[in-house]
Amino acid sequence: MIKPTEIRYIKKTNTLALTFEDGVNANLTTEYLRCFSPSAEVKGHGPGQEVLQKGKEHTGIDAIEPVGNYAIKINFDDGHNTGLYSWDYLYDLSINYKTYWHEYLEKLSKDGYVRKKP
Repeated sequence: MIKPTEIRYIKKTNTLALTFEDGVNANLTTEYLRCFSPSAEVKGHGPGQEVLQKGKEHTGIDAIEPVGNYAIKINFDDGHNTGLYSWDYLYDLSINYKTYWHEYLEKLSKDGYVRKKP
């Protein structure tokens, strides 16, 4: 498990700045984090049950709470606050950002959804 050494919410840009102990740095938008929430509401309870998240372009963060020594809980300003972002999951989201984001945008496009400018 690669742990973050810094987690900082930058409200002005709506990003979560992460630095990991191996030197990986990432700036993940709150929209990205919200759309890839590890919660059952987003992931479902099994393969094929994922729910495509739409309309999250302007989602912000109200609070970030530590959960033990292994995760954080993010309270989004749209009321969503379930799902624990483990260090492994945050690292995965960080190193695979371009791939995951591209796939997400393709799914939105196939669904006919047009994102609003953040």
